[in-house]
Amino acid sequence: MNFKLHQNLIQKSTSITIIGLGYVGLPLALAFAKYFKVIGYDISESRIQQLKQGIDPSREINSDAFKGKDIVFTSCAEEIKSSSLYIITVPTPIDVYNLPDLKYLQAASSTVGKVLKKGDYVVYESTVYPGCTEEDCLPVLVAHSGLQFNVDFKLGYSPERLNPGDTQHTLEKNIKVVSGSDAEALEELSKIYATIITVGIHRAPSIKVAEAAKIIENTQRDLNIALMNELSLIFDKMNINTHDVLEAAATKWNFQPYKPGLVGGHCIGVDPYYLTYKAKKVGYNPNVILSGRFVNDGMGAHVAKKTMQLMLKQGKQIQTSRVLVMGATFKENVHDIRTSRVVDILQELADFGVCVEVHDPYASKEEFRRYYGFELIDQLRSDYDAIIVAVAHNEFMTLDESYFTSISSAQPILVDVKGVYRKKIKEMVYWSL
Repeated sequence: MNFKLHQNLIQKSTSITIIGLGYVGLPLALAFAKYFKVIGYDISESRIQQLKQGIDPSREINSDAFKGKDIVFTSCAEEIKSSSLYIITVPTPIDVYNLPDLKYLQAASSTVGKVLKKGDYVVYESTVYPGCTEEDCLPVLVAHSGLQFNVDFKLGYSPERLNPGDTQHTLEKNIKVVSGSDAEALEELSKIYATIITVGIHRAPSIKVAEAAKIIENTQRDLNIALMNELSLIFDKMNINTHDVLEAAATKWNFQPYKPGLVGGHCIGVDPYYLTYKAKKVGYNPNVILSGRFVNDGMGAHVAKKTMQLMLKQGKQIQTSRVLVMGATFKENVHDIRTSRVVDILQELADFGVCVEVHDPYASKEEFRRYYGFELIDQLRSDYDAIIVAVAHNEFMTLDESYFTSISSAQPILVDVKGVYRKKIKEMVYWSL
């Protein structure tokens, strides 16, 4: 069996198919299309039509990035049969019970299994728990293809390291972890990825190691932020500004600069649950990780309750108050509203009868309404009882106290989730995490 994939791709006698063209898949497809023949596959026909016009639906990539690339876009599974390398980059979310939701991964595996042939490779980039690729995905490939693993086709796992909105740590500038189902697979896949990665390849000794490496990257960050959030909860009871404390502590040479905040997104707020799920499956209760998740998942409600406490202290009536929340996306300067923890603030305020309005220069009104049932506004009022700046978009960074007072009622309150206006607010009632 000929598994010399790298050479065949260089000669363009075969192609790479990227399954799933979102935040991870599209940049990867365009990067490979500089050097190889690429097919971009997605089940969303509307997404495919936009991509054919050089439009990224996620609004992360400009139209120039599509030019001069050897790539075709399709939603027809029949058109991907000619490829020899299939890279799966579909979402791996959690369900309402914080358990792994593998439906997209299983569906993609089924699609690839039906077109898989002898000599092909399948690589997964979606974040999963250790063992998922071989224990959950591989059987689907075998069942649909009828092929023998590591005899007729080979497997790999190479976790994505993309950071939406980050123009510095781009795909090509991140060391790429690569693993394979045997030595030959590792060698071939490493050479293929090295074509687009300028800073180097790390060859993991097994697929499980690569899966575990990805899952702890975000778990580590989640726990560090959870510590900052818990410190914020403690210092708030002591009437100490958390950012003042962190600023002082940061003068020590080995202090790590983490800050409190809302933990949303598809990675930090989701990936630890994949690890805790697997830990429980093997008989270990991950107390530290789950405690961190408990703290971080509760911060939106904490911000809302603190806002209402401040309003009551100012003599404002909760049921007749109007609160403006600025920022709705899961992080600054991105358009993505999925898994945004700002919604926790909105829901908590709404549950207490507060009239809450939301403004965001990036988020789609239609998507936000469809996902969460809240309306985004463009035109701001001049009588808000409290303003919560929940996301530090660039557009908000130039605002000053005079602006906030101009859109506020008497005795205005500014809740600064990220602490970006610290030391700049003199007259308003001010609070931050």
